[in-house]
Amino acid sequence: MNEKKQLSETAFMTRNEKIFNGIMVFIGIVVTILSLYPIYYVVIASLSKPLFVENGDVMFWLKSPTLASYAAAAKKPGIWTAYANTIFYTAAGVLVNMFFTTTMAYALSKKQLIFKKFFTLLTVFTLWFNAGIIPTYVNFVDFKLIDTRTAILVGFAINTYNLIILKSFFEQLPESIEEAAIIDGARNLSIFWRIYLPLSKPALATVGMFYAVARWNGYFWAMSLLNSDSKIPLQVFLKKMIVDKISNETDAAILTTNSLSSPTTVIYATIVISIIPMLIVYPFVQKYFKSGATIGAVKG
Repeated sequence: MNEKKQLSETAFMTRNEKIFNGIMVFIGIVVTILSLYPIYYVVIASLSKPLFVENGDVMFWLKSPTLASYAAAAKKPGIWTAYANTIFYTAAGVLVNMFFTTTMAYALSKKQLIFKKFFTLLTVFTLWFNAGIIPTYVNFVDFKLIDTRTAILVGFAINTYNLIILKSFFEQLPESIEEAAIIDGARNLSIFWRIYLPLSKPALATVGMFYAVARWNGYFWAMSLLNSDSKIPLQVFLKKMIVDKISNETDAAILTTNSLSSPTTVIYATIVISIIPMLIVYPFVQKYFKSGATIGAVKG
């Protein structure tokens, strides 16, 4: 009798689990569609004639496909300078981020570090409390970093969350490996470079991707700190395009079926151009996310 009861309970739990899994899959599909549709809409809008876009006829399918908006975006004065700036800020910025983050995480992961708990608490404290926008901006002014590339590259060298991910990963590496290296005569710098970094590829790829996305999409501080058009990244350039479009709304009123591009479709084309590099890079590091992104949640 007890065996039958256990079997029925097992079957009941299995049926509930299947229902739960089905609901989770459905929710996942809905969230995925809601997340991908804005990107899909921007793509089809950038490839459609502007009259159909302005009239709201472009919702799910292309209307009179054309590449004119991309041609107009490519000829926009300053766009390729802004694109080059974004690439530079991302590439150089990630190198700066990874240098400071990995070295600090390595130091904080060592048990023999003097006042380790104090420095760790001081670091984690910044997750909840920081100086705020105005005091941070005043610091940049005091250090005479306004309208300099150094402000963008070095001013945001470490993200505390990413630092904790790497610190936790370093702490999970077997101590026996480091002890063997010390016996062989290796010093801290050699252990860090030849042992810890090669063994931390999943965490490094994950943190590097986080930094790259943040750098590529960086907008607020670039807009606030950079004044020269020759130094602004693509996101700030795109913002200026949107402001110019809003200030010239009458352009939409003169669109005809023969109009091949408009400020709106050119903006959409620029958005597509701006996200292509991240879409290309992401699949190559996505495999590391499962083993790298969840480490910080396991051990603080």
